[in-house]
Amino acid sequence: MAGGAVKYRHLSRDSAHRRALLRNLVTALVKQESIHTTWPKAKEAQRMAEKLITLAKRNNETSRRAAQGILFTPHELLPKLFGELRERYIDRPGGYTRVLRTEPKDTYSQAPSAILELVDGPKDMRFAMTAATVARDRALGKPHTRLTNKNITKTTRYRAQGKEELESLVEKITDLKLQK
Repeated sequence: MAGGAVKYRHLSRDSAHRRALLRNLVTALVKQESIHTTWPKAKEAQRMAEKLITLAKRNNETSRRAAQGILFTPHELLPKLFGELRERYIDRPGGYTRVLRTEPKDTYSQAPSAILELVDGPKDMRFAMTAATVARDRALGKPHTRLTNKNITKTTRYRAQGKEELESLVEKITDLKLQK
Protein backbone atom coordinates (compact mmCIF):
# COMPACT_ATOMS: atom_id res chain seq x y z
CA MET A 1 0.00 0.00 0.00
CA ALA A 2 1.47 3.33 -1.04
CA GLY A 3 1.51 6.26 1.37
CA GLY A 4 0.02 5.68 4.76
CA ALA A 5 1.11 6.74 8.20
CA VAL A 6 4.81 7.45 8.60
CA LYS A 7 6.32 7.62 12.07
CA TYR A 8 9.01 10.14 11.16
CA ARG A 9 10.53 12.08 8.27
CA HIS A 10 13.25 10.17 6.43
CA LEU A 11 14.99 13.37 5.21
CA SER A 12 16.38 11.51 2.16
CA ARG A 13 19.05 9.82 4.27
CA ASP A 14 19.76 6.33 5.54
CA SER A 15 19.17 5.66 9.22
CA ALA A 16 22.75 6.21 10.43
CA HIS A 17 23.11 9.48 8.53
CA ARG A 18 19.69 10.71 9.70
CA ARG A 19 20.47 9.88 13.34
CA ALA A 20 23.86 11.63 13.12
CA LEU A 21 22.24 14.68 11.51
CA LEU A 22 19.59 14.94 14.23
CA ARG A 23 22.15 14.42 17.01
CA ASN A 24 24.28 17.18 15.50
CA LEU A 25 21.30 19.57 15.31
CA VAL A 26 20.26 18.84 18.90
CA THR A 27 23.84 19.27 20.14
CA ALA A 28 24.01 22.66 18.39
CA LEU A 29 20.62 23.61 19.85
CA VAL A 30 21.71 22.85 23.41
CA LYS A 31 24.99 24.71 22.87
CA GLN A 32 23.62 27.83 21.10
CA GLU A 33 19.91 27.70 22.11
CA SER A 34 18.82 28.70 18.59
CA ILE A 35 19.61 27.18 15.18
CA HIS A 36 18.57 27.96 11.60
CA THR A 37 17.90 24.97 9.35
CA THR A 38 15.30 23.60 6.96
CA TRP A 39 11.76 23.17 8.27
CA PRO A 40 11.58 19.33 8.07
CA LYS A 41 14.94 18.99 9.85
CA ALA A 42 13.80 21.45 12.52
CA LYS A 43 10.59 19.51 13.17
CA GLU A 44 12.45 16.22 13.54
CA ALA A 45 15.18 17.77 15.72
CA GLN A 46 12.43 19.30 17.85
CA ARG A 47 11.15 15.83 18.73
CA MET A 48 14.60 14.70 19.85
CA ALA A 49 15.29 17.94 21.77
CA GLU A 50 12.00 17.65 23.69
CA LYS A 51 12.91 14.10 24.73
CA LEU A 52 16.41 15.21 25.75
CA ILE A 53 15.10 17.97 28.02
CA THR A 54 12.58 15.55 29.53
CA LEU A 55 15.52 13.25 30.34
CA ALA A 56 17.30 16.19 31.99
CA LYS A 57 14.25 16.89 34.16
CA ARG A 58 14.35 13.32 35.51
CA ASN A 59 17.98 13.81 36.63
CA ASN A 60 19.01 10.24 37.44
CA GLU A 61 21.88 8.06 36.25
CA THR A 62 19.81 6.32 33.58
CA SER A 63 18.69 9.61 32.05
CA ARG A 64 22.24 10.98 32.16
CA ARG A 65 23.52 7.99 30.19
CA ALA A 66 20.69 8.28 27.66
CA ALA A 67 21.45 12.00 27.23
CA GLN A 68 25.13 11.19 26.87
CA GLY A 69 24.22 8.92 23.96
CA ILE A 70 22.38 11.72 22.15
CA LEU A 71 24.83 14.62 22.51
CA PHE A 72 28.03 14.64 20.42
CA THR A 73 30.00 16.57 23.07
CA PRO A 74 28.49 15.39 26.35
CA HIS A 75 31.48 16.45 28.48
CA GLU A 76 30.78 20.10 27.51
CA LEU A 77 26.99 20.10 27.41
CA LEU A 78 25.79 17.73 30.16
CA PRO A 79 26.47 20.31 32.90
CA LYS A 80 24.44 22.89 30.97
CA LEU A 81 21.66 20.41 30.19
CA PHE A 82 21.34 19.03 33.72
CA GLY A 83 22.01 22.43 35.33
CA GLU A 84 20.79 25.59 33.62
CA LEU A 85 18.27 24.04 31.21
CA ARG A 86 16.86 21.65 33.83
CA GLU A 87 16.25 24.55 36.23
CA ARG A 88 14.68 26.65 33.47
CA TYR A 89 12.15 23.97 32.48
CA ILE A 90 11.54 22.19 35.79
CA ASP A 91 8.02 23.66 36.17
CA ARG A 92 7.09 23.60 32.47
CA PRO A 93 5.00 20.54 31.53
CA GLY A 94 6.32 20.37 27.96
CA GLY A 95 6.87 22.49 24.88
CA TYR A 96 10.48 23.40 25.54
CA THR A 97 11.24 24.28 21.91
CA ARG A 98 9.63 26.42 19.22
CA VAL A 99 9.89 26.21 15.43
CA LEU A 100 9.45 29.51 13.58
CA ARG A 101 9.12 29.42 9.80
CA THR A 102 11.38 31.87 7.96
CA GLU A 103 12.19 32.86 4.40
CA PRO A 104 14.18 30.22 2.47
CA LYS A 105 17.90 30.31 3.30
CA ASP A 106 18.98 29.28 -0.18
CA THR A 107 17.59 31.21 -3.14
CA TYR A 108 18.54 28.37 -5.46
CA SER A 109 16.62 25.49 -3.89
CA GLN A 110 13.90 27.53 -2.15
CA ALA A 111 13.72 24.90 0.58
CA PRO A 112 11.42 25.94 3.44
CA SER A 113 13.59 27.02 6.35
CA ALA A 114 12.95 27.59 10.03
CA ILE A 115 14.49 28.65 13.31
CA LEU A 116 14.48 26.06 16.09
CA GLU A 117 14.89 27.71 19.49
CA LEU A 118 14.55 26.93 23.17
CA VAL A 119 11.70 28.88 24.75
CA ASP A 120 12.25 31.17 27.76
CA GLY A 121 15.93 31.52 26.91
CA PRO A 122 18.04 34.57 26.13
CA LYS A 123 17.43 34.12 22.38
CA ASP A 124 13.64 33.71 22.62
CA MET A 125 12.32 35.38 19.46
CA ARG A 126 8.67 35.56 20.57
CA PHE A 127 9.67 37.30 23.82
CA ALA A 128 11.62 39.95 21.91
CA MET A 129 8.86 40.48 19.35
CA THR A 130 6.25 40.81 22.12
CA ALA A 131 8.39 43.40 23.91
CA ALA A 132 8.79 45.34 20.65
CA THR A 133 5.04 45.26 20.08
CA VAL A 134 4.32 46.47 23.63
CA ALA A 135 6.84 49.31 23.22
CA ARG A 136 5.28 50.32 19.90
CA ASP A 137 1.74 50.25 21.31
CA ARG A 138 2.80 52.43 24.23
CA ALA A 139 4.60 54.90 21.95
CA LEU A 140 1.51 55.22 19.73
CA GLY A 141 -0.89 55.32 22.69
CA LYS A 142 -2.80 52.30 21.42
CA PRO A 143 -4.32 49.57 23.59
CA HIS A 144 -2.88 46.08 23.17
CA THR A 145 -4.67 43.72 20.82
CA ARG A 146 -6.02 40.39 21.98
CA LEU A 147 -3.09 38.61 20.31
CA THR A 148 -0.53 40.84 22.04
CA ASN A 149 -2.13 40.16 25.44
CA LYS A 150 -2.08 36.44 24.69
CA ASN A 151 1.63 36.61 23.73
CA ILE A 152 2.43 38.54 26.92
CA THR A 153 0.77 35.81 28.97
CA LYS A 154 2.48 32.99 27.05
CA THR A 155 5.98 34.45 27.17
CA THR A 156 5.94 35.35 30.86
CA ARG A 157 4.04 32.37 32.34
CA TYR A 158 6.93 29.97 33.01
CA ARG A 159 9.79 32.49 32.96
CA ALA A 160 11.22 33.46 36.35
CA GLN A 161 10.59 37.20 36.87
CA GLY A 162 8.87 37.19 33.47
CA LYS A 163 6.93 40.46 33.88
CA GLU A 164 10.01 42.32 35.13
CA GLU A 165 12.17 41.01 32.26
CA LEU A 166 9.51 42.02 29.75
CA GLU A 167 9.26 45.53 31.22
CA SER A 168 13.05 45.98 31.17
CA LEU A 169 13.21 44.88 27.54
CA VAL A 170 10.32 47.24 26.67
CA GLU A 171 12.27 50.08 28.33
CA LYS A 172 15.41 49.22 26.31
CA ILE A 173 13.41 49.21 23.08
CA THR A 174 11.69 52.46 23.99
CA ASP A 175 15.10 54.07 24.64
CA LEU A 176 16.12 53.18 21.09
CA LYS A 177 13.36 55.54 19.82
CA LEU A 178 12.38 53.34 16.90
CA GLN A 179 10.27 54.72 14.08
CA LYS A 180 6.67 53.69 13.44
